[in-house]
Amino acid sequence: MSRARQDRVIGLLVRDTDWVTAAELADIVGVTPRSIRSYVTALNARVPGGTVVESGPLGYRAGVDATGALRSAADADTPRERAHHLVRALLAASDGIDVYEAADGFHVSAATLESDLGRVRSFLGGSGIVLERTASRARLRGTEMAQRRLLSSLVHEETDEGAFDLAAVRRALGEDSIGPAAFGPFKADLVAGLGGLGYFVNEFGIGDVMLHVAITADRVAHGRGLDVTVAGEPSEAQERVGALLDRLCTEHLGVQLGAGDLRHLAALVLSRVVAPGASEPASVIRSRLEPDVEEAVREVVHRAAVAFLVDIDHEDFILRLALHVQNLRLRAREQAWSRNPLTRSLKATYPMIFEVAVFIADGLQGLLGIPLLDDEIAYIAMHVGGRLERGRGAGAIPTATIVCPGYYELHELLRSSVDRSLGQAVDVVGVETRADPDWAAIDTDLVLTTVDAPLVSDRVVRIQPFLTEADIERVQAAAGRVRRARRLARLQGELGRYFSPDAFIGRVGADATPESVIRELGARLVAQGVIDDGYVERTLERERLSSTAFTDALAVPHALGMTATRTAIAVAIADPSISWGEGRVQVIAMVAFSESDREAFQTVFEQLVEVFSERDSVQRIVRRGTDFGAFLDELVAVIDG
Repeated sequence: MSRARQDRVIGLLVRDTDWVTAAELADIVGVTPRSIRSYVTALNARVPGGTVVESGPLGYRAGVDATGALRSAADADTPRERAHHLVRALLAASDGIDVYEAADGFHVSAATLESDLGRVRSFLGGSGIVLERTASRARLRGTEMAQRRLLSSLVHEETDEGAFDLAAVRRALGEDSIGPAAFGPFKADLVAGLGGLGYFVNEFGIGDVMLHVAITADRVAHGRGLDVTVAGEPSEAQERVGALLDRLCTEHLGVQLGAGDLRHLAALVLSRVVAPGASEPASVIRSRLEPDVEEAVREVVHRAAVAFLVDIDHEDFILRLALHVQNLRLRAREQAWSRNPLTRSLKATYPMIFEVAVFIADGLQGLLGIPLLDDEIAYIAMHVGGRLERGRGAGAIPTATIVCPGYYELHELLRSSVDRSLGQAVDVVGVETRADPDWAAIDTDLVLTTVDAPLVSDRVVRIQPFLTEADIERVQAAAGRVRRARRLARLQGELGRYFSPDAFIGRVGADATPESVIRELGARLVAQGVIDDGYVERTLERERLSSTAFTDALAVPHALGMTATRTAIAVAIADPSISWGEGRVQVIAMVAFSESDREAFQTVFEQLVEVFSERDSVQRIVRRGTDFGAFLDELVAVIDG
């Protein structure tokens, strides 16, 4: 998967001749900025002595060797890709295809194509479609809806991390399907139209709806429209959204949709990409909810708030999450899951928030029977993160004092400018208007001063009376240092209590599996009386819910319940790396938390992930930490910076 992401990065840079920041690339690709930096290193390694990607103060851009580093289409002629071509051909031909003609077209033997058809059968598993064979002809049998779901799966298979890829859509449907000239205006008008109807639009899900619009338009154009399959009249909301889609499909795509397709697309829009507007009162939202969904969400949110000590047990949060879960249940019934391009980055950057979402997902699965994939858990994490961000107290933000000698209203203008530009980074709690304040008496985290200070300190930031972009960047950097120092200081104090040499495995075998490592680490903690065998089994259950590989190098397996006698961490090192979930890891830290250490959970969990997010730090710890003493020394050294 990392190779595909590297190719996507270089492809983006080749198309965009301007400089692009790591953060911008991370948002597009759906990973962290740290991952982007590692991809750039790997890309440059493809052409020894060359320049695939240029780096500079403004970010990255394609170098002189960029095009040569991209894989050619010929190099990508793999069995998997031939199988995808076969699926597309079979879907397009209602009477099937001739196997021998297809083999000639792919320039492979008939035996090879038979093997490819076997891969097609595997790809069809669970789709409701079967591959039939009569003499030399092969054809697909299944409902129109099943065939559309298959086309959707085909596109997602060719798309990295759930991000919408118009090129993949056109490969699946044909070059005569929806193109850039229609896609952009259609999407813009759809978002505007939904906003006009009073909805918030989920931009992360709009691409998935556009995929289904493209599939629907293509199938209708080929005489394969949907019949009305749902009894009864459509709801008022379905009628309004359906009318909007009808107008846009006619205007932009030149396709007249029937009642069955309009109802289908309207249901997709209402269940995947829209939410009530901010002005919608709680009574209106509740009127749209099924009682069992609201009750289940209310119960699970309360349990999560108690278990994790997070401030999410609020009426507005519960109602909006319940509406999301209700739509999620509809998607589950249709097996029409929503993709989330931010899943990996949310998991790596906000592990604590993602863990709360896993807890909620597990509870909903038990109460409502909804199986949840990582992409759907990530949407729950976005709800949780939004609530925590809104409820975040000022104490989490570094405090600051502004030192600006009084001259007319200059100090007031400066404070206003700082609040406007840096309100999310610092909390200004005081303003000194004297030219010679008592510097020693200023006890805030930061001092933002327009005059030279007699003390040299990282917490003193020189700024201009009229705030510049450079000033803003310096203050943000200083605030970041304060926050990181706080976190790492807390972590450093906690880690020494939780690690022990008896719960350290210097090297695991190359054939190790997540289950074997969890059981081996768990046995060490059981022997210490920290946990019982049941905790190990619950850790395995948690792992099956969602992989605990939170970074490209670290897995943090744990149980959802805090039933340990004390908080402890068992560590295993894998060199070379071992497979874990969809990726590979080199450090496995099995964490057992006790009920009395709830706050430690947040500190240890989040900061352990942060420490192991830097590839260089991981390699240093792995290579040098061959025994427990060396491991702990290297870990502390990394934390100290």
